[in-house]
Amino acid sequence: MSETPAKAFLRPGKVFLLTLAGVLIYLVALVVLVPAGWLWHQASAHIELPPEIQVRQVSGKAWSGAAGVMVAGYPVRLEWRLGMPSVSGLSLPVGFSLLSSQSSVDGSVSLGWQGAGSLSASGRLAVAEFEELIRRSGGAVIEGDVTIDRLELSWQDGRVTQADGVGRWAGGQVTWPMGSGTGQAEFPPMRATMDSTADGVALVVSEQGGDGPAADAEIRWNGMMELRVYKRMVDLAGQPWPDSARPSDVVFKVRQPLIPGGAL
Repeated sequence: MSETPAKAFLRPGKVFLLTLAGVLIYLVALVVLVPAGWLWHQASAHIELPPEIQVRQVSGKAWSGAAGVMVAGYPVRLEWRLGMPSVSGLSLPVGFSLLSSQSSVDGSVSLGWQGAGSLSASGRLAVAEFEELIRRSGGAVIEGDVTIDRLELSWQDGRVTQADGVGRWAGGQVTWPMGSGTGQAEFPPMRATMDSTADGVALVVSEQGGDGPAADAEIRWNGMMELRVYKRMVDLAGQPWPDSARPSDVVFKVRQPLIPGGAL
């Protein structure tokens, strides 16, 4: 009667699996336990942000944390929560919230392999919070809030490849600079849609249920914005204009940096 040879406990396959499990446990512990502030301190020297964006304070862990950010002089709190990575899709989902004193935007980002990614968000913007910035740029100020029903973005290699969004405003008083004074009018509910273009993204503003655009803007990759206002907007504002002009005629056009002082 022969005896069965004893098998070694640490066979090559088992050693590989134990090593892989140890590496995964280490990486998970690293993400869960390492302070987010320490990671940002290490990475910030290698990340170039636009001059209008400044990270002031980072707290929490890499898995779930928060950061205080200044955007064009406005304090914003960013909160994030990492999801479980997708092995099949080679992506990492991240839930986020952007909070200011009166506005909030919530959504999720999927960070893919080799710089690809996508964003989905919705929220509410209190226009009065940004009144000073709007007036500095010579824009019109509306009362009340703007609701972002949908904002979808996809990008590859640092460029947006697809943009889609819808926003609403319930209507009310609008004020704008007029010579040395200020003009004002009551507007009906308005709707804004966003789409991607070859050079950037396009934003179209129209009356809810209206026949055509009242204004549109193209924001290009170099940070410049081109704005067009149509005769239809003048009619909504109840301002005098020659009757020979059609509602679809452009009555005002301007090209300037999106943020005063330079391109993004």
